[in-house]
Amino acid sequence: MKQVLLLSIALACSGAFAQTLTTAQLQAITQKHVRASFSELDALLSIPNNAHIDGQMQPNIDWLRRAFEQRGFQVSTLSTPTNPLVLAEKKAPATRTASPAGIPKTLLLYMHFDGQPVVPSQWQQADPYRPVLKELGEDGSWAPMDWSKLQTNYNPDWRIFGRSSSDDKGPIAMLLAALTALEKEKIPQRYNLKVILDSEEEIGSPHLASTVLANKEKLAADLLLVMDGGRHLSNLPTLIYGCRGITTVTLTTFGPRGPQHSGHYGNYAPNPALRLVQLLAGMKDEDGRVTIPGYYDGITIDEKAAKLLAAVPDDPAQIAKTVGIAAPDRVGRNYQEALQYPSLNIRGLQSAYVGKQAGTVIPDRAIAELDLRLVPETDPARLVSLIRTYIEGKGFRVLDHEPTEAERMQYPKLIQLKASGEMLPFRTEIGIPEDVWLTRAMVRAFGREPVKIRMTGGSVPIVPFLRTLNIPAIHVPMVNLDNNQHAANENLRVGNYVEGITTWLAILTN
Repeated sequence: MKQVLLLSIALACSGAFAQTLTTAQLQAITQKHVRASFSELDALLSIPNNAHIDGQMQPNIDWLRRAFEQRGFQVSTLSTPTNPLVLAEKKAPATRTASPAGIPKTLLLYMHFDGQPVVPSQWQQADPYRPVLKELGEDGSWAPMDWSKLQTNYNPDWRIFGRSSSDDKGPIAMLLAALTALEKEKIPQRYNLKVILDSEEEIGSPHLASTVLANKEKLAADLLLVMDGGRHLSNLPTLIYGCRGITTVTLTTFGPRGPQHSGHYGNYAPNPALRLVQLLAGMKDEDGRVTIPGYYDGITIDEKAAKLLAAVPDDPAQIAKTVGIAAPDRVGRNYQEALQYPSLNIRGLQSAYVGKQAGTVIPDRAIAELDLRLVPETDPARLVSLIRTYIEGKGFRVLDHEPTEAERMQYPKLIQLKASGEMLPFRTEIGIPEDVWLTRAMVRAFGREPVKIRMTGGSVPIVPFLRTLNIPAIHVPMVNLDNNQHAANENLRVGNYVEGITTWLAILTN
């Protein structure tokens, strides 16, 4: 306690000291203030935040407005046709220009406060919107604990269960805690801060691009930092330089006008389910590589990129155990390399019925839902066009509508193709000056180089910022990867919450 007190006195006496905070000093400040922040995390997680439900976003917006205004930020909302975004701004005491070394003048921070829907019956607690502190028991189950235990010598492996604890309210609470710590320690803010909080990320941020374009001046910055998603599987401090994009395709094959008796018409009426799975099976080889001509065009892994990918400390055996597979597909030479290619994934299949509802029929149609994960070298419209051309090469008449009676009589193989939704990928070059600056902050926070991931598999809707504002982006994940994000029993490891505060402190004082 005496050491922490002396540290506080030293910091209060010299704002310049913020520039030279060591790993030990950053962690001491974190420990001094973290316990007081847990109540605010509890309050934020206790506000329902399903973007699909009218009215649930406004209480979150009101809470966030108060929280940032209490810390000296100017808060406004950016209107959209549905739910507004929140923008919190705070200028540094002294204005300066960006240096050649890549030190930014203004940081733009992106997070989101909406969450996935919840099914309370699937959660191991009464209310997903009432966070619960839990400890892992010897039997492998998570046992509830009193929240007040966080005020004692907490265990970093305890977890806080609740919707959006990791995705993505946890990182917002970490930032608020760090801002409070800096204020109480009288450490001056070194950068202009702009915090953009998305209200519709979980539904694809449909209005983000137009909102960024309409507010280009307000959002102008030198560097975008994204705080969303989990760290590397090792849970070591991580920086991510790119995210795959996504687009979706729905394929529907058609058979008889209506379901037919399989005894009367089996061996005679073509089965659309069989035709669909035969078509899909031909799109990949035994190693999982897409066989559609041109699908991987433009993708090259040069020696420099290969070294960066190989340097990520992945454990193939651990990944296999975590996922529950004996062997992976062979699209790339390792897990990281596989993420550098566009994917073609069957995310759902439907035809007639199964289980107790199964009937002896030839179905009238079969449906496949596909998602295509994108990389910067791929154009989504081009990939969809390649899929269409491939299907036509298999003798199908490709439609954008339900077949007419005339089309049923004319074409023996009918399929409907619908493409929808689009979130573009991004990738920032590792080693640019902004990366050097941010890496230096991470080393100060933890005393070691962060894990550097060239491209992660998930998608975040930040490309509108990059294109409109013409700035680089780096992803700074803070939460544990095994957080049950989007599912029941979402959780945040207490140690990750604490280290997230340290991360923010290091970035804001770098």
